[in-house]
Amino acid sequence: MHLANIILVAGLGLATVGCSSMQGAQEKQEMAEYSMASLYEAHANGRIYVFYDQDLYADFLKSGHTPYMYTQIGAGPKGETVVYALTSEDKKKREGIPSVDMLAGKLVPEPFYGETISDGRIYVFSSLEMMNDFRKTGEATYRFTDIGSGPNGETVVYVLSKADSKKKPDAIIQMFRKAHS
Repeated sequence: MHLANIILVAGLGLATVGCSSMQGAQEKQEMAEYSMASLYEAHANGRIYVFYDQDLYADFLKSGHTPYMYTQIGAGPKGETVVYALTSEDKKKREGIPSVDMLAGKLVPEPFYGETISDGRIYVFSSLEMMNDFRKTGEATYRFTDIGSGPNGETVVYVLSKADSKKKPDAIIQMFRKAHS
Protein backbone atom coordinates (compact mmCIF):
# COMPACT_ATOMS: atom_id res chain seq x y z
CA MET A 1 0.00 0.00 0.00
CA HIS A 2 1.36 3.41 -0.96
CA LEU A 3 1.16 6.50 1.19
CA ALA A 4 -0.53 8.15 -1.76
CA ASN A 5 -3.47 5.83 -1.15
CA ILE A 6 -3.97 6.56 2.52
CA ILE A 7 -6.51 9.01 3.82
CA LEU A 8 -6.55 10.07 7.39
CA VAL A 9 -9.38 11.92 8.92
CA ALA A 10 -9.34 12.78 12.56
CA GLY A 11 -11.57 14.93 14.69
CA LEU A 12 -9.80 17.19 17.18
CA GLY A 13 -10.80 19.89 19.60
CA LEU A 14 -11.48 18.01 22.81
CA ALA A 15 -11.87 20.08 25.93
CA THR A 16 -9.43 19.89 28.81
CA VAL A 17 -10.43 19.85 32.45
CA GLY A 18 -8.73 21.78 35.24
CA CYS A 19 -10.27 19.98 38.19
CA SER A 20 -8.28 16.86 39.06
CA SER A 21 -11.20 15.20 40.92
CA MET A 22 -13.24 15.12 37.69
CA GLN A 23 -10.31 14.38 35.40
CA GLY A 24 -10.72 10.57 35.22
CA ALA A 25 -14.40 10.74 34.23
CA GLN A 26 -13.73 13.61 31.87
CA GLU A 27 -10.88 11.74 30.16
CA LYS A 28 -13.18 8.73 29.60
CA GLN A 29 -15.81 10.98 28.04
CA GLU A 30 -13.21 12.74 25.90
CA MET A 31 -11.92 9.40 24.62
CA ALA A 32 -15.48 8.40 23.71
CA GLU A 33 -15.98 11.72 21.91
CA TYR A 34 -12.61 11.34 20.17
CA SER A 35 -13.48 7.88 18.88
CA MET A 36 -16.80 9.22 17.61
CA ALA A 37 -15.06 12.14 15.82
CA SER A 38 -12.17 10.29 14.18
CA LEU A 39 -12.13 8.75 10.74
CA TYR A 40 -9.29 7.06 8.91
CA GLU A 41 -9.36 5.76 5.35
CA ALA A 42 -6.97 3.55 3.44
CA HIS A 43 -7.49 3.14 -0.30
CA ALA A 44 -6.14 -0.21 -1.51
CA ASN A 45 -6.98 -2.80 -4.13
CA GLY A 46 -9.83 -0.69 -5.53
CA ARG A 47 -11.53 -0.57 -2.13
CA ILE A 48 -11.87 2.07 0.54
CA TYR A 49 -11.18 0.74 4.04
CA VAL A 50 -12.74 2.98 6.69
CA PHE A 51 -11.82 3.07 10.38
CA TYR A 52 -12.88 5.14 13.34
CA ASP A 53 -10.66 3.19 15.73
CA GLN A 54 -7.01 4.25 15.45
CA ASP A 55 -5.68 0.89 16.72
CA LEU A 56 -7.64 -1.05 14.06
CA TYR A 57 -6.30 1.33 11.44
CA ALA A 58 -2.69 0.86 12.60
CA ASP A 59 -3.15 -2.93 12.60
CA PHE A 60 -4.58 -2.78 9.07
CA LEU A 61 -1.60 -0.80 7.80
CA LYS A 62 0.70 -3.53 9.16
CA SER A 63 -1.30 -6.62 8.18
CA GLY A 64 -3.53 -5.53 5.30
CA HIS A 65 -6.72 -6.89 6.87
CA THR A 66 -9.19 -6.31 9.67
CA PRO A 67 -10.91 -9.04 11.73
CA TYR A 68 -14.48 -7.67 11.61
CA MET A 69 -15.99 -5.70 8.75
CA TYR A 70 -19.14 -4.37 7.19
CA THR A 71 -19.00 -4.07 3.39
CA GLN A 72 -20.98 -1.87 1.00
CA ILE A 73 -20.34 -2.77 -2.64
CA GLY A 74 -20.18 0.26 -4.96
CA ALA A 75 -20.76 2.81 -2.16
CA GLY A 76 -17.55 4.83 -2.76
CA PRO A 77 -17.55 8.17 -4.62
CA LYS A 78 -16.27 6.46 -7.78
CA GLY A 79 -18.12 3.18 -7.31
CA GLU A 80 -15.50 1.59 -5.05
CA THR A 81 -16.43 -1.01 -2.47
CA VAL A 82 -16.37 0.50 1.02
CA VAL A 83 -15.18 -1.78 3.81
CA TYR A 84 -15.87 -0.51 7.33
CA ALA A 85 -13.58 -1.97 9.98
CA LEU A 86 -15.52 -2.84 13.12
CA THR A 87 -14.49 -3.22 16.73
CA SER A 88 -15.58 -6.38 18.51
CA GLU A 89 -18.36 -4.30 20.16
CA ASP A 90 -19.59 -3.10 16.74
CA LYS A 91 -19.76 -6.47 15.01
CA LYS A 92 -23.33 -7.15 16.18
CA LYS A 93 -24.61 -3.62 15.47
CA ARG A 94 -26.43 -2.43 12.38
CA GLU A 95 -26.75 1.18 13.57
CA GLY A 96 -24.67 3.64 15.55
CA ILE A 97 -21.29 2.78 14.00
CA PRO A 98 -19.39 6.11 13.88
CA SER A 99 -17.56 5.53 10.58
CA VAL A 100 -20.74 4.44 8.78
CA ASP A 101 -22.65 7.38 10.23
CA MET A 102 -19.94 9.87 9.18
CA LEU A 103 -19.89 8.76 5.56
CA ALA A 104 -23.70 8.65 5.49
CA GLY A 105 -23.85 12.25 6.75
CA LYS A 106 -25.57 11.29 10.03
CA LEU A 107 -22.57 12.32 12.14
CA VAL A 108 -20.72 15.53 11.30
CA PRO A 109 -18.01 16.27 13.88
CA GLU A 110 -17.36 19.89 14.76
CA PRO A 111 -14.67 20.99 15.08
CA PHE A 112 -13.21 18.78 12.42
CA TYR A 113 -9.68 17.90 11.43
CA GLY A 114 -8.90 15.72 8.44
CA GLU A 115 -5.93 14.61 6.35
CA THR A 116 -5.48 13.01 2.97
CA ILE A 117 -2.05 11.79 1.95
CA SER A 118 -1.82 11.78 -1.83
CA ASP A 119 1.03 12.00 -4.35
CA GLY A 120 3.58 12.85 -1.66
CA ARG A 121 1.48 15.73 -0.32
CA ILE A 122 -0.61 16.01 2.80
CA TYR A 123 -3.96 17.74 2.31
CA VAL A 124 -5.43 19.13 5.55
CA PHE A 125 -9.12 19.96 6.06
CA SER A 126 -11.10 21.81 8.71
CA SER A 127 -14.51 20.48 7.66
CA LEU A 128 -15.89 17.10 6.68
CA GLU A 129 -17.71 18.76 3.77
CA MET A 130 -14.44 20.04 2.25
CA MET A 131 -12.89 16.61 2.80
CA ASN A 132 -15.79 14.90 1.03
CA ASP A 133 -15.61 17.36 -1.88
CA PHE A 134 -11.88 16.74 -2.26
CA ARG A 135 -12.41 12.96 -2.17
CA LYS A 136 -14.89 13.25 -5.06
CA THR A 137 -12.91 15.66 -7.25
CA GLY A 138 -9.27 15.36 -6.16
CA GLU A 139 -9.07 19.16 -6.34
CA ALA A 140 -8.69 21.93 -3.77
CA THR A 141 -9.96 25.23 -5.21
CA TYR A 142 -8.79 27.37 -2.30
CA ARG A 143 -5.61 26.41 -0.52
CA PHE A 144 -2.53 27.50 1.36
CA THR A 145 0.58 25.49 0.44
CA ASP A 146 3.51 25.03 2.82
CA ILE A 147 6.37 23.29 0.96
CA GLY A 148 8.41 20.83 2.98
CA SER A 149 6.63 21.39 6.30
CA GLY A 150 5.26 17.84 6.69
CA PRO A 151 6.69 15.39 9.23
CA ASN A 152 8.83 13.72 6.55
CA GLY A 153 9.42 16.84 4.44
CA GLU A 154 6.17 16.52 2.49
CA THR A 155 4.39 19.55 1.11
CA VAL A 156 1.33 20.37 3.21
CA VAL A 157 -1.72 21.79 1.45
CA TYR A 158 -4.30 23.40 3.72
CA VAL A 159 -7.65 23.23 1.93
CA LEU A 160 -9.70 26.36 2.63
CA SER A 161 -13.18 27.72 2.11
CA LYS A 162 -13.61 30.77 -0.11
CA ALA A 163 -14.27 32.90 2.99
CA ASP A 164 -11.00 31.78 4.61
CA SER A 165 -8.86 32.00 1.48
CA LYS A 166 -7.66 35.58 2.02
CA LYS A 167 -5.62 34.90 5.15
CA LYS A 168 -3.06 32.42 6.46
CA PRO A 169 -4.91 29.49 8.12
CA ASP A 170 -3.14 29.70 11.50
CA ALA A 171 -5.76 27.66 13.41
CA ILE A 172 -5.64 24.63 11.08
CA ILE A 173 -1.83 24.86 10.89
CA GLN A 174 -1.74 24.58 14.69
CA MET A 175 -4.11 21.59 14.54
CA PHE A 176 -1.79 19.91 11.99
CA ARG A 177 1.26 20.53 14.18
CA LYS A 178 -0.58 19.13 17.21
CA ALA A 179 -1.61 16.01 15.26
CA HIS A 180 2.05 15.42 14.28
CA SER A 181 3.80 16.37 17.53
